[in-house]
Amino acid sequence: MSCLRVILAIVFPPLSVIDYGCGSVFIVFLLTLAGWVPGVIAALIILNRRS
Repeated sequence: MSCLRVILAIVFPPLSVIDYGCGSVFIVFLLTLAGWVPGVIAALIILNRRS
């Protein structure tokens, strides 16, 4: 997990997981719409799990 991806996950979570498929982007986008913090947490989990 690079520093750029972490910063991108904090600023705009769906854009940070765009390499991991449409499903990941959609889930993170929905969580970001529900609240910024759940979107950031989901993006960081996805980035950490698949690195």
